[in-house]
Amino acid sequence: MNSQQTSWKYPSILLTTIGIANVGEFMYFAAINIIVFRMTGSTAAVASLWVIGPIVNILTKFWTGSFIDYRSKRKIMISTYLIRAFFLFFIPFLNNIWAIYLILVFLSIAKSFFTPTSMTYIAQLVPRPIRKRYNSIQSLTNSSAFIIGPAITGALIMISDVHLPLFLNTAAFIAAAFLLLFLPDKDTFDKNQIPSLSFAQIKTDWISVIRFLKENSYIALVYAGFLATTVLGFAMDAQEVVFTQDVVGLSEVEYSLLLSITGIGAVTGGIFISIFSNYFSLRFLIAFGITLQTAGYIIYAFSFSFLTVTIGFIVLGFFSAFISAGINTFYQNNVPSDLMGRVTSMFQLLISAFQIVFVLTVGAIADIIPLRLTIIVLSFGMLFIAFLIIFSVFIPAKKAYFK
Repeated sequence: MNSQQTSWKYPSILLTTIGIANVGEFMYFAAINIIVFRMTGSTAAVASLWVIGPIVNILTKFWTGSFIDYRSKRKIMISTYLIRAFFLFFIPFLNNIWAIYLILVFLSIAKSFFTPTSMTYIAQLVPRPIRKRYNSIQSLTNSSAFIIGPAITGALIMISDVHLPLFLNTAAFIAAAFLLLFLPDKDTFDKNQIPSLSFAQIKTDWISVIRFLKENSYIALVYAGFLATTVLGFAMDAQEVVFTQDVVGLSEVEYSLLLSITGIGAVTGGIFISIFSNYFSLRFLIAFGITLQTAGYIIYAFSFSFLTVTIGFIVLGFFSAFISAGINTFYQNNVPSDLMGRVTSMFQLLISAFQIVFVLTVGAIADIIPLRLTIIVLSFGMLFIAFLIIFSVFIPAKKAYFK
């Protein structure tokens, strides 16, 4: 019993810090959407907020992995929290839209470091036997943040103004950084042996990543398959407002209610899988999760009423927790932690590029052919990839990858 309690001590603190940061991130994004719209009155200006992150990823992911893997993950996470707190604090004092966009770029750069760093630090800190449950609980915290963050922002705006959430968010990032001070530093680098961040070093690191992925093509294919479904999902999500209101015929009130119900479905799925994750194998979590999540998108694609859209969103929201817990654990178990920052950065570079291309392509195609047909094609493309993942996961000779 004592060993179990000890093994969860540090992971619990890490979950808390990431949970606080996730809630804060949804808070500030909701607030920024309102601030930008009030300043510009332009929906295009608001829509551009969605592409800042992917563009920054493309510009930074070439070298972030080379920086992360040779330095303390804990210190990088603390730094990114404090950097985000610093820049968020100044947004309420700005009245120039371009200055706000510039700050959002810096915030996205900080996040581009945080994501691969946190993935690596989780693999270092969380013992393998409890990693599946840890990822299940983190999936729950991510889903909860999707609801809690905007809800807190809305409440604060009603009692004060749109700037209060940003000040609270600043405090949240500082608190998250403070909690990380209680966690151990799992990296012991000799400063004299840390390679300089040069073009030659970045090239060498990319060669190392490509070599690893070639030698471990099964890991690369399974994870890349999952990322492909997220790209297709992102492309469909980008057309969500237009599809639900113009094609299905939902009102703005119904659409807002739909988002809340979807969030509740995701939280419910997160609670379920965090409690029962130890009863399911990794193969089951991945296969069952990707199948039902895809089914949710297909129901959504063929929806004709508020009820059918709601069913589709609840299904995909609920089972996204399954695939998230399963695929993250699979990835952390099979990619060496000393290489994980570079591998994760490479995957995120590719996914950001594909997200931009798919969103622009789907937006252009939707002006030529019916949007419903576009969404149906994308959902069946996701189903095809899901079948490939399921087949790959249950290859008997690959069972060792899922232990």
